[in-house]
Amino acid sequence: MFYQHAENIADSVKTALKPAGEQDTGWILHHILDSKQLNFEPFGTINLPTIHLFGYDISITKHVVFMWLAAVILLTVLTIVSRSYKKSLVPKGVSNFMEILIVFVRDEIARPTIGKGFEKFVPYLLTTFFFILTCNFIGLFPYTATSTSNISVTATLAIISFGVIQGGGMRKNGVFGYFKGLLPHGVPAWLLPIMFVVEILGLFTKPFALAIRLFANMTAGHIVILALLGLIFILRTYFVAPVSVSFALFIYLLEVLVAVIQAYIFTMLSSLFIGMAVHQEH
Repeated sequence: MFYQHAENIADSVKTALKPAGEQDTGWILHHILDSKQLNFEPFGTINLPTIHLFGYDISITKHVVFMWLAAVILLTVLTIVSRSYKKSLVPKGVSNFMEILIVFVRDEIARPTIGKGFEKFVPYLLTTFFFILTCNFIGLFPYTATSTSNISVTATLAIISFGVIQGGGMRKNGVFGYFKGLLPHGVPAWLLPIMFVVEILGLFTKPFALAIRLFANMTAGHIVILALLGLIFILRTYFVAPVSVSFALFIYLLEVLVAVIQAYIFTMLSSLFIGMAVHQEH
């Protein structure tokens, strides 16, 4: 799989080494950024439909396609798992593996970070965890793209988490009680306006951190792999190939771990922020 991916980018790397005027210096970004084409070189490309609505470009892009693919995979797998429980209460195979992940999110993420009433938020946390995890893994295959390396995708996920966090806090404490609870007890009256502004800004920095963390980590790994493989052609010698490929393979394997860790971190921090909003007294 890794070597197929290496071959897929080799042509673009060579293009980057053409004489000035013919050189495409953005070959790394070409493989990282979103586009309106699915590139299956050397087999060809697929142009995605361009759609404009009320002056806005809502075209289907590469990252959108692989987000849809992640959704289809999840719906298919979870449907199979749910049906298997109708036949037998003892999970086997994929059902057993999925149950392990579900129990992990419920007991190791939601329960300790949210506390009482955590059950209401488990469906959202499970959806977030599995969606991010699936998108991350899809991006490791040749000819695919990592949707979570798009800031628009991670920002949207963070905005949804922001809505769940604020909604959970207001539902538990009331709108007035929730904003009142943002202010620490015992603060002098003259500091209250300043503290209120700081706390309101803090509400928005949390989802911002969620979005940037996921985006940066999923993008960085791919850039490092491409850069290491590009050294072979940039230095114009194959003597560096064993070192570059070895390091790139190591980073690629590390990316598998990062895919899991980033899904865990995003879900865990979302759960933690929900717990802080719901149980402001702690």
